[in-house]
Amino acid sequence: MTDSESSSERQFLKFIFMITFLTILQFITAILLIVIVLLQQRGTGLSGLFGGSGDVYKTKRGIEKTLFIFTIVLVVLFLGSGLAILLF
Repeated sequence: MTDSESSSERQFLKFIFMITFLTILQFITAILLIVIVLLQQRGTGLSGLFGGSGDVYKTKRGIEKTLFIFTIVLVVLFLGSGLAILLF
């Protein structure tokens, strides 16, 4: 086996490892996103149309704020891993 074949094989293995890593990262991120979104408190939705309470604008505090920030981080990771898979 020559050096160029060995180098080519190493590059291929790195490529396979990177794609596998990114796919697993995207899968785990998707599962966590589903769980985090389901844990968040529901908004008023359409209840304002039918006479529901109008206190839509409220400040997020404590665990609600943490979940919100964690959701944003997970979305960025999910989109980043998707773009990375697309570019590789």
